[in-house]
Amino acid sequence: MDASPRRFPAPPRPSWLKRVLPRSLLGRSLLIILVPLLLVQAVALQIFYGSHLDVISRRFAAAVAGEIGFTLDLLRRDPSPDDVQWVLDEARRQFEFAIRIRPGAHLTSLKSRTIPGPMDDDLAEMLRSKVGLPFRMDWTSDPQSVLVEVQFWGGVLEVEAPRKRLYTSTVYLFVIWLVGSAALLFVIAALFMRNQVRAIRRLARAADAFGRGRDPGPIKPEGAIEVRQAATAFNRMRERLQRFVAQRTELLAGVSHDLRTPLTRLRLAIAMLPQNEAIGAEIAGMTSDIEEMERMIGSYLAFARGEGTEQAVPTDLSALLEDIAVAARRSGADLRFIPPPPIVLEIRPDAIRRAVTNLIDNARRWAPHVWLDLRRDGRENVVITVDDDGPGIPPDQRERMFRPFAHGEGGGTGLGLTIARDIARAHGGEVTLSASPRGGLRAAITLPL
Repeated sequence: MDASPRRFPAPPRPSWLKRVLPRSLLGRSLLIILVPLLLVQAVALQIFYGSHLDVISRRFAAAVAGEIGFTLDLLRRDPSPDDVQWVLDEARRQFEFAIRIRPGAHLTSLKSRTIPGPMDDDLAEMLRSKVGLPFRMDWTSDPQSVLVEVQFWGGVLEVEAPRKRLYTSTVYLFVIWLVGSAALLFVIAALFMRNQVRAIRRLARAADAFGRGRDPGPIKPEGAIEVRQAATAFNRMRERLQRFVAQRTELLAGVSHDLRTPLTRLRLAIAMLPQNEAIGAEIAGMTSDIEEMERMIGSYLAFARGEGTEQAVPTDLSALLEDIAVAARRSGADLRFIPPPPIVLEIRPDAIRRAVTNLIDNARRWAPHVWLDLRRDGRENVVITVDDDGPGIPPDQRERMFRPFAHGEGGGTGLGLTIARDIARAHGGEVTLSASPRGGLRAAITLPL
């Protein structure tokens, strides 16, 4: 049987389309509205330019080119000065041309100055067809007219044709209508979708805050029916979870009281026993067992309660860790901590205090020296690390230590790491174990900013 490790195919890389598409719901919704709208208007614009505008442009260009050709034919037929002047006057009056002749002149270049669109191409094609002489066009010098220069036998004929005779203003009106209607519809869709997405974002923020142990209170159902249903379901879930935590805390508080009462009677009974050397060792052992049972009951109650009754408040994490370090040194721990600049987070301070204290107690149980550190991890997280120089934990055993009641040879209730991870996850963070650069174990609490 092949014992080689199985190789799974690498996950497919996101296509270029997924990288280009917006990630937010608002962006994708607007894209769904905008793309069909642009496609429809692009098809309409293409149909207009391909049929209506093309036909109109060709007809206008054919009329202007035909009139220029007709004028040249009259000039060829009657070349006398009086007849030439009469032809030019009639062209000005009948065709609305500004027309003149430069006798004996020659066109040094036939390169035309054109503009975007089909009008200049259509006019050039019609001039070649109906005039048949060298020519040059200038569409850029005068915004009101088009200059056409034709080289003929008598010199150069200059014709200034009004632009209104070569294209219609409905082209611009049609384009303005397309762009304006698309912009108006897009703005209306953006305003509408923003209101819909706002309700979803509010629901997401409330769920995230509730998952981090902050109680934002019930949210107001707004938006579409589906969003209102989701908000209502979230409010019901929030109420059920709060009721469950409260009932569990009350139940465990009662159980703790019931268990501590007989332990207190046993402690009193032991204290009333006669003190002598014969039973002194047994009495001390029983007293130690009772104290250990009381500590276990307190740990079990704290684990089950999960610090759920405490509310999150803005807290200076650096100052909180400094208080924890002072308390640990006061109890005999060799702990080193250099407070960083203030880092304010919205946390449950007593819960974080308990989580860090559990990690420090675990480190003290296995190592003579402990190091506490606080740092920012980019712009999204802060990391609290507890390092020691003890024997550490093998990598394959680290995850098992987070299970309830799992502990090493050093004793304890086996709930310290479990409670710490439970508190960190209630804040939206995590607790991890790794090898410490100090030679022992590193326990790191990661909290979101």
